Amino acid sequence: MIIKEEIFVPKETVEAKIELMMTNLTTIKDNSGAFLLDFDGLKVDDKSWTVWNWPQGVGLYGIYKNYRQTKNPQSLKIVQDWFEARMVEGAPPKNVNTMAPLLTMALLYEDTQDSRYVPYLEQWANWVMYDMPRTNERGLQHATYGPENKNQLWDDTLMMTVLPLAKIGTLLGREDFIQEAKYQFMIHIKYLMDKKTGMWYHGWTFEGNHNYAEAFWARGNCWITIAIPEIIEILNLQPGDSFYEFLLATLNAQVAALAKYQDASGLWHTLINDETSYLESSAAAGFAYGILKACHKRYIDQKYVDVAYKAMAGLINEIDEKGEVQHVSIGTGMGDSLDFYRNIGMTAMPYGQSLTILALTELLLAYC
Repeated sequence: MIIKEEIFVPKETVEAKIELMMTNLTTIKDNSGAFLLDFDGLKVDDKSWTVWNWPQGVGLYGIYKNYRQTKNPQSLKIVQDWFEARMVEGAPPKNVNTMAPLLTMALLYEDTQDSRYVPYLEQWANWVMYDMPRTNERGLQHATYGPENKNQLWDDTLMMTVLPLAKIGTLLGREDFIQEAKYQFMIHIKYLMDKKTGMWYHGWTFEGNHNYAEAFWARGNCWITIAIPEIIEILNLQPGDSFYEFLLATLNAQVAALAKYQDASGLWHTLINDETSYLESSAAAGFAYGILKACHKRYIDQKYVDVAYKAMAGLINEIDEKGEVQHVSIGTGMGDSLDFYRNIGMTAMPYGQSLTILALTELLLAYC
């Protein structure tokens, strides 16, 4: 694959940026409490590294993917140390978001065969299968620490809960886990993908049967751009398989829309089709990773490599001297208006660094 000199910095610079972001990610902390999420009095730390939740789960995944590709011992140490400390502390209550670290735990078990991880993998996957709240039509209800989000489907669920379930299913030989993961992709596509544009709405409720603000929220969409290539790889789906073909058609429709709305900076607006909303980096990192990986795997047309490269160049510009990725929106609930998304604040968040680590690690393949 040819690297365009006018877009890319040297490989050594990309590697240095990754190292810088890993250091930043693993020391990030909300000392002020300003970015704690408040669920009717229940405070949830959405930022600090030493918390078992979805931002940290995404961070672990980005770092461990970096280890698998580069064999950087520091990446492995960060992930192993995190799990060692959390297992001593004890696992938190199970919900759609606290399931996210189990994806990396599954990869770690696959590589190390450390039997200590097996009870976690089994118990958390069984919780998804038998105890996790369901919507109408048996979708996974996006129940978090605070609100139950009754009868709601969200984009995020596929990344945070369904990918871990699928990976655990392949490792433990549980076909029921695998079939459930497939079903959840299909029902989420049914209710969240917009048929006119190929983009995804943030959520759907069976309580009223609507997509809330009908927001094409960027980070919500990026979970899909990541999750589809990942599920194809996790399940080793092959051309000709009906689920494989269905997923590829879905991904191609979304990527075509993303290419249309990409900003000149390489980023995307937090409401993808609304130029009055701010540009947001974490979504751009997810798009960059998913699109470039899909190109590397030949899931989508190679013309979209340029979209991914442009996004990567924009992301590199967003990494400051401390390894902090700028213009990252804080945790975002379901919005009933487009202004809700326009007004979400920005700060350094674990998933800003982790998604960018994931993207730049995939970019390293372009230098091979």
